[in-house]
Amino acid sequence: MKSVIICDMEGVIQKMNKGALDMFGYSKDELIGIKRVSIFSEADIVIQNVLGWLDEANKKGKSFVKTRFKRKDGSLFNAEILITPNYANGKDQGQTGYCGITKEISEKVEIPIKFSTKLIRGIAVTRGGFTLASILPMVVVSYFLSSTGNFSLINSILSITGVFFLHLFSNLYNDYFDVKHGTDEANKEYFNVGDKSLVLRGAQISGGSRAIELGLISLKNTKRLANIMLFASIIFLISVCYNSYLVTNSFANTIAMGFIAFTAILLGYFYTAKPIRLSGRRGLGELTIFFCFGPLLTIGSAFAMSTNTINLNYEDIRNFILIGLPLGLLTTNILFINQFPDYNSDKIAGKINLVVLLGKKLSRWIFLLNIIVIIFLSYLLKEVFIENIPDFNGNVYSIIISILALYGLIISVGLFKNYKNRSLVYYNIQTIYYQIFFCFGIIISFYF
Repeated sequence: MKSVIICDMEGVIQKMNKGALDMFGYSKDELIGIKRVSIFSEADIVIQNVLGWLDEANKKGKSFVKTRFKRKDGSLFNAEILITPNYANGKDQGQTGYCGITKEISEKVEIPIKFSTKLIRGIAVTRGGFTLASILPMVVVSYFLSSTGNFSLINSILSITGVFFLHLFSNLYNDYFDVKHGTDEANKEYFNVGDKSLVLRGAQISGGSRAIELGLISLKNTKRLANIMLFASIIFLISVCYNSYLVTNSFANTIAMGFIAFTAILLGYFYTAKPIRLSGRRGLGELTIFFCFGPLLTIGSAFAMSTNTINLNYEDIRNFILIGLPLGLLTTNILFINQFPDYNSDKIAGKINLVVLLGKKLSRWIFLLNIIVIIFLSYLLKEVFIENIPDFNGNVYSIIISILALYGLIISVGLFKNYKNRSLVYYNIQTIYYQIFFCFGIIISFYF
């Protein structure tokens, strides 16, 4: 008995023969156009091996491997599979997907799982890579404070670590509630980076982590791990508050930090948790992300890292608000562009974000507007840096921002052209890079 399965470039099953149905124990209605071929493999094997097999198939025309597969009932069996790339009308017309021909074998197949795979598994479950969205703004604030001579290294390390765990807590509860509410189950069009990026290779950038779907972690353990991350975050943030008091000899920064941390915890939980579920309330989700990863984060970082007491007045926190505004919009745009492939599933699940509310076509202009505002705010920041950082080179900063402005407009053009198709994944990736380059660009300008 041979199994023949044809999938598209994203792994979504398009066709399968009777042998495939019998071998894996599914019906066509359960799979075709709904599930991806990863459903047939153990999660660690998918993470460690599948992209390599596909690379070999693309380069050599075929890939022949021995592996383990998983039936619907959870039982495992050994098999050999021939993977070949599919083309619509010849190679000149572009690849449309892959064909896998599978045969069960009696030979026992051993697939050692590397330590790096286990590490990647942890990152995939927690979406740890996305913590850069919170860490980088904090690094910018730390460099700004150090340039002004008002900076605690210990508190910087403690607060960044605490926010790192807090971000993981939010990511995990986001996945937990999206699976529980059926949002992820309804999503058949999510984006995986695949081999389109060396840095983000294989990363899931829309539709949640898919960790529960792949069997990387159970729904129950997702919740348990989220609570562990929250506990770790609280421990580090308490340490920050205590050390801040020792450094400043004042409770002012501690009280402000405590309030901001408590607010962040509530917003992180209720972003996807009912009854509030901010992510699905007509733009409140986008506003929450902007607030949490922008001004709230940069102001909180200032209280945490400063060796001086910061008063709760506009004059004292103005600079940190201004730093937070473009950084918050950068993270919002990452969320925003990732909502385009999730449009149908979000609509079905009643998750009324801005893309669902406005439609894909109109939503493109929101992304572009955010880019324009980011660049405008960046030029306003120039004066802040000139006033506070000795020997700050405004010319270098202007050059960096001008390059970043052009980069942002290129991404926007890509969104405008590809908002309806899967080529958009390239610009989802570039939006993530954009935030990274922007933050490092600011930091570099401090030292020239």
